[in-house]
Amino acid sequence: MNRLSSRVILRSFILLYLVAFFAYLFLPLLYMSAAAFNQSRFPATVPWQGFTLEWFDALLNDSMLWSSLGNSLLVGAGVVALSVPIGLNAALLLHLLQKRVRTLAYGVMVSPILMPGVILGISTLVFWRGFDVGGGWHLAVLAQTTFIASYCMMMFQARLQRLDPTWEEAALDLGASHFQVMRRIMLPFLAPTAIGAAVIAFLQSFENYNTTLFVYGSDRTLTIYLAGKVRVGLTPAVNALSVIFILLTVAAAVLFEWRRRAEARPAARPVPAKASLGRAAPVPAE
Repeated sequence: MNRLSSRVILRSFILLYLVAFFAYLFLPLLYMSAAAFNQSRFPATVPWQGFTLEWFDALLNDSMLWSSLGNSLLVGAGVVALSVPIGLNAALLLHLLQKRVRTLAYGVMVSPILMPGVILGISTLVFWRGFDVGGGWHLAVLAQTTFIASYCMMMFQARLQRLDPTWEEAALDLGASHFQVMRRIMLPFLAPTAIGAAVIAFLQSFENYNTTLFVYGSDRTLTIYLAGKVRVGLTPAVNALSVIFILLTVAAAVLFEWRRRAEARPAARPVPAKASLGRAAPVPAE
């Protein structure tokens, strides 16, 4: 009886924890989304003044917001184009180094992650000012790449730790060149990680504020623009933008899960007995 009651208490505690966790996670999003449909001039749901879509119309007519969104997309694409190859080459270098040297090199490569973004932004600005390079989206790409490439490197390194070294050895023994090993074995093995690293790099760039603040120049990104709106006063148009981002995120997650299950379904399909057994071998005569 005591064991049964303890299980009930444990399950009740876990259930309450999950409810509290998801409430803490989703209630602010629901509140923010509801404010996008309220007629109030301030982003709030209380008091509710009526349903409206005018804030989505205001969002479409905000040219500064769309310009900053375009800058964020441009910076994110540039960061992906630089961070993924840099991270890939850094991970391959670590894969080839000896263990003692690898530990030291790994510490150097991940050090930008441990540095405050403010320091990275200021140091990037001061360095390129010495070459008469002013702020702008190009400098934001370089500043963000300094630490985002480290995240990509860590992802590639984790993938390389699962690589069977006998694959490379067998290919080299059969006469393949190192270039062929890279093209036929390493790159196909790392391709899924490259896609994940590109997504992580883009999201890290898109939401970055501390580093971009010092190098953006006149090319304001979306985070810089929204921070400026906070100082002068927000409108529910920002909530409307958040609703669009939430819907896009949910759609991307559903599409990814649907594609993953569609790819896993043929692998999970049972093989017919005849196909698995094949033609029976003849029984030798005695």
